[in-house]
Amino acid sequence: MEKQIQYKWASLGTGVIANELAQAMEALGGKLYSVANRTYDKGLAFAEKYGIDKVYETIDQAFEDPEVDIIYISTPHNTHIGYLRKALAAGKHVLCEKSITLNSQELEEAIQLAEDYHVKLAEAMTIFHMPIYRRLKEIVDSGKLGPLKLIQMNFGSYKDYDMTNRFFNRNLAGGALLDIGVYALSFVRWFMTSSPDQMLSQVQLAPSGVDEQAGILLTNAQGEMATVTLSLHAKQPKRGTLAYDKGYIELYEYPRGQKAVITYTEDGSQEVIEAGETAKALQYEVLDMEAAVAGQNDQLYLDYSRDVMSIMTQLRKDWGLIYPEEEA
Repeated sequence: MEKQIQYKWASLGTGVIANELAQAMEALGGKLYSVANRTYDKGLAFAEKYGIDKVYETIDQAFEDPEVDIIYISTPHNTHIGYLRKALAAGKHVLCEKSITLNSQELEEAIQLAEDYHVKLAEAMTIFHMPIYRRLKEIVDSGKLGPLKLIQMNFGSYKDYDMTNRFFNRNLAGGALLDIGVYALSFVRWFMTSSPDQMLSQVQLAPSGVDEQAGILLTNAQGEMATVTLSLHAKQPKRGTLAYDKGYIELYEYPRGQKAVITYTEDGSQEVIEAGETAKALQYEVLDMEAAVAGQNDQLYLDYSRDVMSIMTQLRKDWGLIYPEEEA
């Protein structure tokens, strides 16, 4: 992969994703310009680990720094909109971890701010940036598989049954949908001809009140259907299956996929498609963001993020699941 870090990036957060971001920067021949964290000492330790020159004493200083071009937000979901408001209004381009916001209303506000201040906004959704998905889109668009009929998605994690951790904590916008369901729904939106306009679902809530597991059925105007099964306390394979008229596609470990298998209906023959590398997931996101900021392309798929957020917002409304920040 060509090394081409052109801009100064600030990381908001020092967790797992922030570490992956710092490593991606190094792999691309650069490094993060600065870091901000709610706990200053953690910011210092993170900066020392990755040779980062600037650590802010407060998070707001990242928005005020005229040297910063792009901010990567990897803090908990429920903090995103507050930071997005400040970053976008300060004229910073923003790549924000999934789920980009809690709901559609927040996302629409962020999109409007990005437009008002003429900056780029994107969700750090690996599916929109991994090369395997672009290669598969080319194959599908060629028509060789015929029309799409069905999509089946699985994502099951086994998280400790602790209602105080971020996965189950309502005060941290926990639950399967925003944490892992966003991957499955982004996959669905990537391949569907149009966004689903009908949905049915069933949900099982954890003792904390967030969604522990769910089954979701989606249909769009073209009659394409998708089923999604999610769980935070039952392991499932991360498997995506796309059934077309003339064959089906299977992807495992699809959030950062690099290989797919096409099985053709007529004779049962198989074709293996490989593109990209799982280990470079964050690098692809960084390069797409930089290219968009540079005006070289706009492969950020914010409209897809908007469609997925609309689905998740409606599902939570159906479930009666609201977070403290959404209470009147």
